[in-house]
Amino acid sequence: MEKVITLEEALKRIEELENENAELREELEYYKKRKLSGRQKHNAKWMAIYKDFVAGYESGMTMIEIAKRNNVSERTIYRYKAYYDKIKESVSNTTE
Repeated sequence: MEKVITLEEALKRIEELENENAELREELEYYKKRKLSGRQKHNAKWMAIYKDFVAGYESGMTMIEIAKRNNVSERTIYRYKAYYDKIKESVSNTTE
């Protein structure tokens, strides 16, 4: 059984869909313009601290010293260490 749609019903439905699309476009613009919150992994600040971590870690500094030097928590430095280990592991796997 097919539903019979009149021209007026079709035009009304098209108008409803166009209105819905306009609302969704507005919502999309909101999400495009909003500021992302939370930890921004691998942004410029993150990379600067990571590079300092690598230099300090490879020169024999303790995690606490590196954390104090960069004004971050010890937990943050251990995140850098985990990332460092992961990178070193992937490099060693590709060179074998």
